[in-house]
Amino acid sequence: KAKEVIKAILESDERILKDPEPLIAVGELGDNSVNFNVRPWVNSGDYWPVKFDLNERIKLAFDENGISIPYPQMDVHMAK
Repeated sequence: KAKEVIKAILESDERILKDPEPLIAVGELGDNSVNFNVRPWVNSGDYWPVKFDLNERIKLAFDENGISIPYPQMDVHMAK
């Protein structure tokens, strides 16, 4: 589902080039996460605006679709 959400966002952004096709791939299986590599092709002048916009749009779309982003946490048990 995460890949579908990301793909839809990439397809809706006119600044992202259709050729070559963007890459969406599982880059790493982390301790508490599945890390994706998202690499769309853009004109060089659009690089930073697209990068920042995509990060925000992906986070908001994940929230809307019930896709949670895990954060490191630690359980502490106190013994007497």
